Amino acid sequence: MTDYSILNPSGNITALVTTPVEIPLQPETAARIMRKHPDVEQVGFVSFEDPEKTGIHASLRMAGGEFCGNASMCAAALSVLDSPYLSAANVPGSSAALRLRVSGAADPLNVTLHKEHENTFSAGIKMPPASDPEETAFAFHDLSGFIPCVRMDGIYHMIIENDSPFAMLKDRPDLAEQAVRDLCGRLNADGLGLMFLLRDSSAPSQYHLTPLVYVPSGNTIFWEHSCASGSAATAMYLAKKAGTPVSLTFMEPGGILRAESDPLSGTTYLFGNVSLTARYSSSIA
Repeated sequence: MTDYSILNPSGNITALVTTPVEIPLQPETAARIMRKHPDVEQVGFVSFEDPEKTGIHASLRMAGGEFCGNASMCAAALSVLDSPYLSAANVPGSSAALRLRVSGAADPLNVTLHKEHENTFSAGIKMPPASDPEETAFAFHDLSGFIPCVRMDGIYHMIIENDSPFAMLKDRPDLAEQAVRDLCGRLNADGLGLMFLLRDSSAPSQYHLTPLVYVPSGNTIFWEHSCASGSAATAMYLAKKAGTPVSLTFMEPGGILRAESDPLSGTTYLFGNVSLTARYSSSIA
């Protein structure tokens, strides 16, 4: 029997497994969960810890070993709901500050949560440091040009603005999926996101963002309903481009994420909402 919960962070449906699963078996366990629940876009494996002993509230490993910001916020929410060490924060109106170990991040992450309702939280996460955005040359089919790339530990993101020669890939999913696989291999990345970005003409700090994410170790490729690390990477890119701190709202297919990034200090924060939608204890064979 496998215990797992399904959570919704801005539409990026995430399953978190709390039954211990050996790392070599995690990709197949994840694949079985995704076959059983086709709306699930990613699977992580969570264990709770005693913060007085370790300074950590929970550890999260994604099935492919990649980094995921949305899953990190989900793991924090599940910790408040289920960890015996956080029962005082499991009350609507309460707030908590958590530290998580997360795959793909070299150092523990700080996550803040506010419990809005019984199974709903607002969340903020200080994102791990990333490289400065770099213009990366790429040629694919009859397209060629430079794409800004933000390299995070555990995942890279490339930002494709509306005036990029690669913007047309958004309307050609078959080609876009070939391109993200090709690019990921060329970059030797643990995972790669293509972030299709369109500025909202009605609001200068508001953007429409369509994420495509590929993780080779799990052989998963999704047009995600939202992508936290991709939103953060896009904010880093736009802050570097502007040369000043930015506070941005990203309208994504499944919901809204907000990011703040300071190019001088190199700090970026990501904000969103998480809700628990279902729990299961069953065979997933």
